[in-house]
Formats: sequence, C-alpha cells, structure tokens
Amino acid sequence: MNKKIRWITETAILLALLVTLQAVTKPLGQLVTGSCVNAILAVAVLFAGLGSGLTIAVISPVLAFLLGIAPQILTVPAIMVGNAVFVLLLHFLADPAGKKLVKQLLAWLVAAAAKFAVLYLIVTKVICGFLADSLMEAGTLKAPMLKALPATFSWPQLFTALLGGAVALLITPVLRKALKK
Repeated sequence: MNKKIRWITETAILLALLVTLQAVTKPLGQLVTGSCVNAILAVAVLFAGLGSGLTIAVISPVLAFLLGIAPQILTVPAIMVGNAVFVLLLHFLADPAGKKLVKQLLAWLVAAAAKFAVLYLIVTKVICGFLADSLMEAGTLKAPMLKALPATFSWPQLFTALLGGAVALLITPVLRKALKK
C-alpha cells in the first residue's frame, strides 16, 4: 500500500476512534475520557508516526470543544499545546520499534509529566492567573469557570496522561504484530 494512503487511513481511523471514545465516555468523566484521548494520542505517534500524532493532537481539542467536553474555548489552544508536547516527547524519547521497554517507559513518564506541566502552567497560571482580570472584564471568562479550570487542568491531567500512555504501551506492540508493521 502507498505510504501516504496508509498514513491517511491510519490517522483517519485513529481520529474516528478518538471522536467515538470522546462521545461515548463523556458521561464517565474526565479521568476516563482524558485517558482514552491520551491513549489514542500515544498509539497514533507510536504506531502511525509523528505526523499522525500531531494531527490528532491538534484536531482532538477542537472536537472536544464541539462535543462539549472541553469546558471553555480558551482552553482549546492550551490543550493543543499540551497534546503536542505529549506526542513530541513520546516520538523523540521512545524507541520507535518499541523494543526497548525501559526507553518506552521513561518516554511515557516524561511525556505525561511534561503534558501536565504545560497544561497546568498555561491554564492555571496564564489564563486563570495572569490574564484572568482581562478575560473576566471582556466577558470571556466567568467566575465559576475561573474556579473550575485550575482543578480540571491540574493533577487529573497527569493521571489521564499516565493511564492513557500505559494503555498505549500495551496496545501498540499488539497492533504492530497484528498489522505486521
């Protein structure tokens, strides 16, 4: 199969799976939905490559907002950046063939911690800190959301990245073997 067609197909399937999982798991809360999203991001980059992972990393927050999962349009760019950091670190730190377990585990832990740190800093310190007064004056950010965002974009982000990454590390070798990749 042509490499470009394969890449498009893999990316489209993973994105469709991500959208389906977001819609189906939305009632189950952030821990389940976020873990599913992170698992798809990690599978995308580890199985289909950097382009696939980054494409899904950028598109998924938009879809989450449209599905009512992302709590505020202001968080969409932050989630894009957090997802991209997660994908980039997995790509550059993990063993691409998945044969060196220690390297995979280290990449997963670093990527999860970095995603958490990026989201925490952007949402909690920039949006809800530095920019809060301006955003509230403009009517872009309401007081209840100012209180809810720091809780949503703190420790739960680390847990969902860790859970999703762990699932992906288990699934990706099976996918590689099943699809002879």
